[in-house]
Amino acid sequence: MSASAESSAPDRARRLAPEHTHPDEVSLTAALAALADPVRLLLIQELARSADWERTCGSFDVPVGKAALSHHFAVLRNAGLLEQRDVGTKRANRLRRAEFDRRFPGLLSAVLREKLPTDEGGDAQSNGEDVSRSRR
Repeated sequence: MSASAESSAPDRARRLAPEHTHPDEVSLTAALAALADPVRLLLIQELARSADWERTCGSFDVPVGKAALSHHFAVLRNAGLLEQRDVGTKRANRLRRAEFDRRFPGLLSAVLREKLPTDEGGDAQSNGEDVSRSRR
């Protein structure tokens, strides 16, 4: 390995940890806005069916690219719904169900009961994006 490659390798490994908003700091309007998108609802539903920290960002089969998926995760973090931590080169996710339920009793349960278009054989669509393309 060259000297320049060696010096840049540690820099790539040191990405900033994500910032998290506690649900107590989230307004009802912000929580509802975060839950209003079909892709984010799909992410929440899949996290609810998974053990804490089991799902990494790349493990979700969603009809958006990496940049859009990153944005959706940021919206969920900012709404107090999601906690993330780095595990090696991957970012693991945890649904903050207990904390969110204390702030907004019953809201997450109601959302999780909601059927998405993907549950009925269709594609979850987000902001009019073409969902026929697969995630890269």
